[in-house]
Amino acid sequence: MKILIACEESQRVCEAFRKKGHESYSCDILPCSGGHPEWHIQGDVLEHLNENWDMMIAHPPCTYLSNAGIGWFNEEKYGDKARLRKENRLEAFEFVMKLANAPIEKIVIENPVGWLNSHYKKPTQIIQPYYFGDEESKRTCLWIKGLEPLKPTKIVKPKIYAYYKRGKKKGKPIYGNDYMKFSEDRGMIRSKTFQGIADAMADQWG
Repeated sequence: MKILIACEESQRVCEAFRKKGHESYSCDILPCSGGHPEWHIQGDVLEHLNENWDMMIAHPPCTYLSNAGIGWFNEEKYGDKARLRKENRLEAFEFVMKLANAPIEKIVIENPVGWLNSHYKKPTQIIQPYYFGDEESKRTCLWIKGLEPLKPTKIVKPKIYAYYKRGKKKGKPIYGNDYMKFSEDRGMIRSKTFQGIADAMADQWG
């Protein structure tokens, strides 16, 4: 199959499908950090949706769509910054809808729990990395068209990094996705698809 992995610079999903013999390409406005630039399309993915793809797996940016930053939309507290953030959220949503409505038979949209759940539709399924052998916790929603939901391959216990010491979550475990310290590349690191999920996509959808 000819497969487009939209908004992916890491090439993890792209490479997993390549190993299965498919003609897969990652596409992102950034250069790829994977080892195969010849399999990477650097540019706006919306300009490449009409190129006879059999499947697209899309990882649209979640900065303005995730519930993780919901507090920053409070206009009373943050004023114009919050209003600008809401405008960015609408633009991000429109981008996702263009991907979801692309002329491709099989489409998967991946994003965390957030704006899409309430303003698009409920996801087809919600998966965790620890369903597929990676000892990490990160709830990931999948909106699936033309394919079956992913089946867990190796369920393991997620690694606990620490416990909350105060607030509403006091005593509850902190997993890697929330334990990671702030850095300039934190968002890029968190956006990478876990290897177990990438392999499951290639095995089950390829």
